[in-house]
Amino acid sequence: MSRKPVHLTVYDTLADWETGHTTAWLARFGYEIRTVALSTAPVTSIGGLRVLPDLTLAELRPEDSSLLVLPGGDLWDTGDDLAPFARTARAFLDAGVPVGAICGATAGLAREGLLDDRAHTSAVSVYLDATGYQGGKRYVDADAVTDGDLITAGPTEPVAFAREIFGRLGDVLDAEKLDAWYRLFHDSDPAAYETLNS
Repeated sequence: MSRKPVHLTVYDTLADWETGHTTAWLARFGYEIRTVALSTAPVTSIGGLRVLPDLTLAELRPEDSSLLVLPGGDLWDTGDDLAPFARTARAFLDAGVPVGAICGATAGLAREGLLDDRAHTSAVSVYLDATGYQGGKRYVDADAVTDGDLITAGPTEPVAFAREIFGRLGDVLDAEKLDAWYRLFHDSDPAAYETLNS
């Protein structure tokens, strides 16, 4: 089956641990992972990894993508440099293409107004409250939350974030294997290994 690529946004200070499970496993299951930045210049993650973007944000179109993933990063909280990524997330959601945002990226979406009417989570509710957004009543104290095409998670939940993304895409793992995958990688349940690999 031919799938459209998954697009991972990249920018200086991106939190490289937050999307590792998502991108690694989607690639293993046949998705092409393409990195997207404001320019094609290399970016450097919090962990010091240098990433050479595959394309620019201006070149990205929702109709060419299966999913847009926005990792956290210090720049989400230090100004408006990453606001174009939140605007792109709006275009994806308007087009019915899923968006996953974790950690600081949730604050970017909050500032863009994308969490005002959708169930969501983040690091803690007060973190998003500081953005001045109007979605506080829709905040859910959970590891990760899916509301339609939007998946959100806090910085300590990369496995739950991946689980929600796999579930939303619907063609990665069936329900039994998705549960086993989560139990193996989140709970270190050795019994889940046999189910996952059966």
